[in-house]
Amino acid sequence: MKTLILYIATAFITLSFTLSPNLPKGWFKAGSKPVNYDMGTDSKVFKTGTSSAFIASTAKKIKGFGTLMQTCSAKNYLGKKIKLTGFIKSENVEKWSGMWLRIDQPSTNVALGFDNMQNRPIQGTTDWKQYEIVLSVPENASTLNFGVLLSGTGKVWFDNMKIEIVGIAESNTSNHNLLEQPNNLDFEE
Repeated sequence: MKTLILYIATAFITLSFTLSPNLPKGWFKAGSKPVNYDMGTDSKVFKTGTSSAFIASTAKKIKGFGTLMQTCSAKNYLGKKIKLTGFIKSENVEKWSGMWLRIDQPSTNVALGFDNMQNRPIQGTTDWKQYEIVLSVPENASTLNFGVLLSGTGKVWFDNMKIEIVGIAESNTSNHNLLEQPNNLDFEE
């Protein structure tokens, strides 16, 4: 699982992305296999308002993922705990889908915080449900990168995404269980 998370983080960092005229303003297409997905806005399926965004597979088998994402400056969130929320609906998601948030620092490939919901994936066919990700933004963060990803085949719609400040920064949960040194290598504890 850590290998897949590292793979996804690396793919986002290298940003294999494309621009398309049907994409929502401010969003772009990326991922390890973005050409295998159609992405854009849908004015027939939405949670509220008049449209939602979607990601739909265009190939019968896909080894990889596509994401519709945004990148913004972290300057307004430094030293804060933030919550990304959004509504997602799925149809025939073969592998998994999830909302994701990554906090980057300047000039490195090391994420300061990352959550892509892989440990609580959206699979199969589901109705609209609200999801959330909470991470702390360290003082040395440079950008927030976020969106929804689809791994494998299927279709997802998402709507009403927002980022809000919910407190003062703490250690991110993605690094919470990091040991200072190896221990219990004989599994006797």
